[in-house]
Amino acid sequence: MATIVTLDVMLAKRKMSLTELAERVGITLANLSILKNGRARAIRFSTLEGICRALDCQPGDLLAYRPDDTPRPAPALAPADAVPSPV
Repeated sequence: MATIVTLDVMLAKRKMSLTELAERVGITLANLSILKNGRARAIRFSTLEGICRALDCQPGDLLAYRPDDTPRPAPALAPADAVPSPV
């Protein structure tokens, strides 16, 4: 996964427990734990806003992007995209 969740870092900076954050945001502890451990596949903007409000931070303080190290193969050229060879 290329999106890294740094919620645990922000919780430590704010000296707040996951349980306290869950109560402030109105989200279950289980769902917040899934997000914190990087297993979430999506997050609602309203949830992200609630977390940012409770932690007094910006979304960029909680999420980071790291490109995959896996090289992607070059796309194959379709016949219409192929360059004609000189005759």
